[in-house]
Amino acid sequence: MKITKFEDLKIWQLALKITKEIYDITANKEFAKDFNLKDQIRRAVVSISSNIVEGFEKNNNNEFVRFLKIAKGSAGETRNQLYIALAVGYINKTEFDKLNTELIDLSNQIGKLISYLAKSKSTRNN
Repeated sequence: MKITKFEDLKIWQLALKITKEIYDITANKEFAKDFNLKDQIRRAVVSISSNIVEGFEKNNNNEFVRFLKIAKGSAGETRNQLYIALAVGYINKTEFDKLNTELIDLSNQIGKLISYLAKSKSTRNN
């Protein structure tokens, strides 16, 4: 099945879901008062879906792969911010575990798409 719009990408759908969850937890309690960490994690999580879309819309596999790598990096950055939020007591272990697991899953899915696109490119060139 050929995907013709970014809204059909499972990785974009998952990134959007995680973004909503991050916005929800950062609006609560002490987290909301820490403007720097709240803004940093929100920027990182928004960057995931934004880079997926930007790369997809370029209609070029090389560019898509480049932006997917940036999105994957932003997923790692978001995970790091979650570790900080857990360490300083802004989120509990249950919230951390759920989001961290979702981000690892998303990262893995992005990695698989990167590998697929790289393989299909090398196959095409042979």
